[in-house]
Amino acid sequence: MKDVGWNAGALAATSLSAAVLSVAGVPATQAAWEPSRPVEIIVPAGTGGGADQMARVVQGIVTKHKLTRQSMVVINKPGGAGGEGFLDVKGARGNPHKLVITLSNVFTTPLATGIPFNWRDLTPVAMMALDEFILWVHADTPHKSAQEYISAVKAVPPGQFKMGGTGSKQEDQIITVAIEKVTGTRFTYIPYRGGGEVAVQLVGKHVDSTVNNPIEAMAQWRAGSLRPLCVFDTERIPYTDKIADQAWSDIPTCKSAGLNVEYLMLRGFFMAPGVTKEQTEYYVDLLKKVREAPEWTSLMKDGAFNQSFMTGADYTKWLGSEEERHRALMRDAGFLAATP
Repeated sequence: MKDVGWNAGALAATSLSAAVLSVAGVPATQAAWEPSRPVEIIVPAGTGGGADQMARVVQGIVTKHKLTRQSMVVINKPGGAGGEGFLDVKGARGNPHKLVITLSNVFTTPLATGIPFNWRDLTPVAMMALDEFILWVHADTPHKSAQEYISAVKAVPPGQFKMGGTGSKQEDQIITVAIEKVTGTRFTYIPYRGGGEVAVQLVGKHVDSTVNNPIEAMAQWRAGSLRPLCVFDTERIPYTDKIADQAWSDIPTCKSAGLNVEYLMLRGFFMAPGVTKEQTEYYVDLLKKVREAPEWTSLMKDGAFNQSFMTGADYTKWLGSEEERHRALMRDAGFLAATP
C-alpha cells in the first residue's frame, strides 16, 4: 500500500504541475527557447549603409508584426573595418541575445588586418540575400556607359579619377583594384565609413565614381543625382519597376560592357559562439518569418537584392568557399595582412 500511495501522490503532483503550466500558457512539455531580454543586432559598419539599412528593416518587421516578445536594438560598431563589431560578438560566448549582420567584411577584415577573428568563431544562422555592386557616376557627367567612363579614365594621368568606397582593403576597393587590373587604369581610391556616406560624396562631386550597392545609392538615383553604368553580376538585375528614368533591369552587366569584373556580397546573420542548437534554430525560424513580410519584399525589390537564402550545412559550406575566394582576390590585390 505504501508503494501505491507514493505513485498516486506523484501522479497528482504531475497533474497539478501540468494544470499550472497550462494556465500560464506554457505546454506541459518543455517550452521552446525564446529570448528573455532585448536582442542586440550588431552592425559592423557605419550608419546608412546596406547592412545598417537591412538590420533596421529586420528590427522594424519584428516589432511591427510582433514576431518576438522582446525588442531588438540595432548597434553600429564600424571601428577597424568592422573588427570592433566582430570581436564584440566573438567575446559574447554563449550569449543568445546578440546577433551580428555581416557583409563580406566577415572575410576581408581578418584577412586584411590580421585581427584574431575568423567567421568560424561565430555561429552561422542564415544568409538573407546577396548584394549587388554597381558602377555609379554623377548624373552631370557626360559618361553614359562603362566603356565611355573607362575611356575617360585612360585618357588622363593615372590616379586623376577618384573612386569612393566603403573602407580600405574591403569589398569596394577589391572591386576597384580588379577594374584597374582588367583595364590597365589607375584610380585614387578614397575610403569612407559607410555606403551612405559614399553616395553623398559622389553627389557632392568629391569623387568621380563609386562601386556602391544598389540600396546605398537608390535615393540619389531616384532624385536624379547619380547614374548607374553597369552591374558587377553575371546577369542583369531582374527587377523591372522604374526607379528613375530606368529600372534596375535596364542596367547592363559590366561584363557585357567590356569590364570583365564580377562580385556579389553577403548579407547574413551570425550569433555568438557557444550558443545551443535550439537557440540558433529560434533565429532561423524568426528570419524565415521576416522574409515573409511585405516590408521585406519591398526591401528586396527597392535594393535590387539577389534573394539567395541559406541556413545550416549549406550556409557553412558556402562560407568556407567564399573565404577562400576572398583570400585569392586579396592576395592578387596585395591586401593580405603580413604574417610574422
